Formats: sequence, structure tokens, C-alpha cells
Amino acid sequence: MKLIVGLGNPGRKYARTRHNIGFLCVEAFASQHGLTFKRQKKVFGEVATYKNAILLKPKTYMNNSGNSVQSAMRYYDIDVDNLLVVYDDLDLPTGKLRLRPQGSAGGHKGVQSIIAHLGTDAFKRVRFGIGSPENADPRNYVLSRFHKEEGDEVIESINTVKEIIAKFAEGELFNAIMNTFN
Repeated sequence: MKLIVGLGNPGRKYARTRHNIGFLCVEAFASQHGLTFKRQKKVFGEVATYKNAILLKPKTYMNNSGNSVQSAMRYYDIDVDNLLVVYDDLDLPTGKLRLRPQGSAGGHKGVQSIIAHLGTDAFKRVRFGIGSPENADPRNYVLSRFHKEEGDEVIESINTVKEIIAKFAEGELFNAIMNTFN
């Protein structure tokens, strides 16, 4: 069993913000495959099932994402080797993707929470570039929406993440996925 987590914040206020790109990616994948997310109180989130994988949208808010991820891993008996996390990255240009088999949180509070709860940084991840603010507070920037002129690039990258999720869920080795998409 695989666990694929899209990070974001619950609620309409955050729905289409840069910080919610993880949610947007797993939602787009679910929509493409006719899947529906259902509230799962035991894992503090919403889940959908695809083949041998669970898609998770934590409902704990970004900074407490680790609580939901850890609960889901215990509930579904998933090993950290089978965890993939999709999240926003300020250090990458908008739409740029970077896949990594492990690493630090790089200042991302959601990833920091996951590392703290799991006690390891050895989980697979897809970092989705959201660009960086020129003269804006990064906290406000991540909670802003993408600009219209970024739309095509963002959609193209979401489509690529859907391919990555499918390959991971279907058991392709992550090194091979990285070689294809990095």
C-alpha cells in the first residue's frame, strides 16, 4: 500500500492558493480517475483510494500536517518507503518540479511537521515551484492565488504531477520516476 499526500490548508479561504498546490494536484488526479475524497476522522483528513494507494489531504492545517500523515501511516500500516508528499516550494520558479527521495524541510512548515512526527526525513517528495515574492511577505505570498499569466504553466505541471502519482501508485521505482521527470 502507498500513501500519497497533497499538502494544503482546509477551507474555501485557502482553496486555490499557492500553498495549496499539493491539494490541487491530488484533487486533479482523483478527478481524472473518478475518485471521491471522503472524510476519515481517524487520519484527520480526507482520503480517496486508487488501486494500491491512498490519497490523503490532511485537514489539520499545513503546520500540523505530520499528525495526519503519521495517523494515516499507522491506520493503513504504510511504511515510510511507500510515502510520497506533494507540496509547494518558494525556492523553485512557478511550475518547476523537483523530485527527491529524502531531504530537509527547507523551511516548509508542513514538511517540518511530517519529519517531526515520523522521526525521519527519508520520504519521497515532489516539490512544486510556486515562485518567490519580489517585495512581498512570504507568508502572504504563499496564501495568494496564482496570476492569470501563470495558469498554463501551473496546469501543465499539475498534469505532470498526475503522471508521477500514477507511476508511484502503480509501483514504479522512485529512482526511475525521478530519472523521467527531474
